[in-house]
Amino acid sequence: MSKFMASVDQRTNLVGQNRLELLIFRLNGAQPYGINVFKVREVLQCPELTEMPGASPHVRGIAHLRGEAITVIDLSQATGGKGIQDLKKAFILVTEYNRTTQGFLVGGVDRIVNINWEQISPPPKGSGANHYLTAVTKVDDRLVQVLDVEKVFAEISPPDEEVSESLKKEAAQMNLADMIVLVADDSAVARGQVKRALTSIGVNIELVNDGKQALQWLKKKAEELGGDISKKVPLLISDIEMPEMDGYTLTAQVKADPDLARMHVVLHSSLSGVFNEAMVKKVGADQFIAKFHPDELAAAVEHWMKADN
Repeated sequence: MSKFMASVDQRTNLVGQNRLELLIFRLNGAQPYGINVFKVREVLQCPELTEMPGASPHVRGIAHLRGEAITVIDLSQATGGKGIQDLKKAFILVTEYNRTTQGFLVGGVDRIVNINWEQISPPPKGSGANHYLTAVTKVDDRLVQVLDVEKVFAEISPPDEEVSESLKKEAAQMNLADMIVLVADDSAVARGQVKRALTSIGVNIELVNDGKQALQWLKKKAEELGGDISKKVPLLISDIEMPEMDGYTLTAQVKADPDLARMHVVLHSSLSGVFNEAMVKKVGADQFIAKFHPDELAAAVEHWMKADN
């Protein structure tokens, strides 16, 4: 399955081009699903699993990979479907995101496709509040559903969302009432986490679902203010993976616009890996923070909001 994995150098060439690579896989039926290749460390045939007493019913066991114990989550069962039955024919997607490594059990793996974020759309309206999709796209005239693996993992292992009292006290000494932080993220779970963390330190926030919406919101605000918006909106916090316009492209567009360029941009992403520092520099972002650590995010917000004030 190593042929599915591109090198870091090859992947970084996608940055600034509003493109991504999707690993296409199946669960129990023929319906294709997708996950960003950046999240996937390796794909392997399901090894023998060790049972994990007391774990979530969606955890099928532990895989021992080269001395590392990795929790394996049945992705079909965790998203409301039937559990995957034939483990001998199943595969594990070993993923790294949100500062953790975990395996997702899937029924089969197809291939990697390279597509433009503009070809990826938000979930259809009417999907309800409890679905597990961040986006949909078409590949070979078939609808591919991009799963919100952050939501899956957050339900099984809820993160700590509390900001420390010391940071709350620091924020209380700042004059934040007249400033807004714009947050762009396609995951409802992530938006909720950021909202709870930042409102707890008294920050006014606006939430949008993708980079295109964020850019439109910022340009409209610049029109209202008649130019530079950095005093009113000193900070943009953006996810990287988003339909229609990714965070890298959004950052580059912001930094190229005279009315927006003085804003600070923090890329806040579940993606991890050595490439992120290079990516931040390439598009002109001010900081990268891996999801999700409330104190680190709150400290960054306090830092950048007082940087020019």
